[in-house]
Amino acid sequence: MDAVFYGFSVLLFAAVILLIEGAYLWWSGTRGSGARRIARRLRLMSGGDVAHEQVSILKQRHYSSGDWLDSVLQRMHLAHAIDRMLRQSGLRWSVSQFIGASLGGLLLALVLLQLRPVPSAAKAMVALMFMCVPWLLVRRARAARMIKIEEQLPEAADFLARAMRAGHSFSNVLQMVGTELPEPLSGEFRAAHEEINYGVPMNEALYNLADRVPLTDLRYLIIAVVIQRESGGNLAEILGNISHIIRERLKLIAKVRVLSAEGRMSAWVLGLMPFCVMLFMTIVNPQYVSLLWTDPLGIKMLWASAGMILVGALWIRRLVQIRV
Repeated sequence: MDAVFYGFSVLLFAAVILLIEGAYLWWSGTRGSGARRIARRLRLMSGGDVAHEQVSILKQRHYSSGDWLDSVLQRMHLAHAIDRMLRQSGLRWSVSQFIGASLGGLLLALVLLQLRPVPSAAKAMVALMFMCVPWLLVRRARAARMIKIEEQLPEAADFLARAMRAGHSFSNVLQMVGTELPEPLSGEFRAAHEEINYGVPMNEALYNLADRVPLTDLRYLIIAVVIQRESGGNLAEILGNISHIIRERLKLIAKVRVLSAEGRMSAWVLGLMPFCVMLFMTIVNPQYVSLLWTDPLGIKMLWASAGMILVGALWIRRLVQIRV
């Protein structure tokens, strides 16, 4: 009986492992990056459409679906800055959607603050925090996208160098990078190639690429290409050297992040601990904590504590943020 049970357990374990492996192989074969790359190549060979954002010939982006609101936003400098941040984040939001989400967060905070008596200063701070939630989400998406593009840059530089050694023109190389490499870097190179096809000069298209992706390593690569086009030289060798420099810089950044991990964790713990203790005491004994915002001395203590927390967080951030 024990042998049958153990044999059944072994077979069940093997069946579960095979099921998991089969599901992973199915997903990677149908939805993985390799499958998407093959599908893109097949669409290109068959003359099908490639799924990417088309570049407007007039370089105009709509900030809203409504013509009246779009015309109003087009005249605002803040709307242009928001649109630039949204383009760099890779999100499909429009400027009007971003502004609407910020105003919606502000309205939600005002409605929630009416449920409990809170000082006016605290209401203003909470409302500002809710209003900044969309901005924080966009900043986070932008930072993640820039990190991913920076990690793809060495491979792109090697790809450019190999294609140049094979005898391809730089315009064709841009198209190859836009179709062969994964997103999000391929989309940016594809947009630069489309601008060139629309008649934009090569240098201007590269400068637009550097403006859309504000990374120092990418700017070095673009400057090297622009200088080589004006003065000549071995571009493939230059790109190979840039790829090596970018890889070494990314290795150094990774080492710095590991060495500064303890300081960053300390900053999070020390920054969140007062708020967590405050929330816990408010739930356990609200009358005891309410003196902080009902008594004038307590209000002064809250402002002083908030100022010290802010100064400490900025100081720790300055200590652990090392530029490489």
